[in-house]
Amino acid sequence: MNQSRTPVTLPVPDAEGIYTFPDDLVRAHEEWTDHLVERHRAHDDHVIELMTPYNGHPYFIELRHPAGRPVLVIEPHHDDFALSASGTFLAHPRPLTVATVFTRSTSVHPALEDTFTTEAAVSHLREREGAAALAPLAAERVLLGHKDAEPPYRPYSHDRLERITHELHEVIDAHPDAELLAPAAVTRHPDHLLVHHAAVRLGCRWFWEDLAFWSTYALAGCDQYLFRARTGLPLPTELVDITDVVLDKTTVLRMHGSQMHPARKMYRPIRHAWTTATALPAGTGTYAERFYRTESP
Repeated sequence: MNQSRTPVTLPVPDAEGIYTFPDDLVRAHEEWTDHLVERHRAHDDHVIELMTPYNGHPYFIELRHPAGRPVLVIEPHHDDFALSASGTFLAHPRPLTVATVFTRSTSVHPALEDTFTTEAAVSHLREREGAAALAPLAAERVLLGHKDAEPPYRPYSHDRLERITHELHEVIDAHPDAELLAPAAVTRHPDHLLVHHAAVRLGCRWFWEDLAFWSTYALAGCDQYLFRARTGLPLPTELVDITDVVLDKTTVLRMHGSQMHPARKMYRPIRHAWTTATALPAGTGTYAERFYRTESP
């Protein structure tokens, strides 16, 4: 991998003042982007340009070179893997195939609703956002074409679970050597719960802490209680240090502007990564992602 240590001082939440982190992160990301722009202008072939699909803003990032055992990611929506687990694969690239289950949607940030007014327009935008976000990881993509849940959220149906499980089984059969990775469904969003349940039925034992349900970020006490009630305790966890790639993860998140708007608000999952890293050994990383591994039945 050609990714080099970030020559930028990373911000720390509230290190110099209360509630300054969103702007601190924007400034650090701009500085890192300027560094990559200079490398791109110097014809560094490892640096590629990404354009945010919703407004065409250019960003730059190092292209990763995957190695090792392939991974088949099963995500509910186009931004779920990027939000919760992309830092790990920016830091430790592996051959990736990302299967996105719910690819039809009318969900965009309220500021964009007057621009993207139909299911077709929103779905096309989000599909392009998913492609842009995964481009640096050289990931292959599989789109299942289901419609996402709309509020007020209700439990998913057994028939839908059966249908999606069958479709995912076919995807897994086409990738027999891949390790499976799916959301832990810390959040109660029915699409996340369904995908988690389907993945477990198909033998998945490796899960990311999903941060995508914007209302709670899987951090509310009630969500944490219900997650523990569903999974039981103790649930083995693993932390992955993403400190050296956290600004690249910020770039990946910028590709999903239809969901995280304006860009300043993308600090939230990064701040959570800082909170997560407090469980790392003292003196190690500043930012981390959390995963869960369950034992085989």
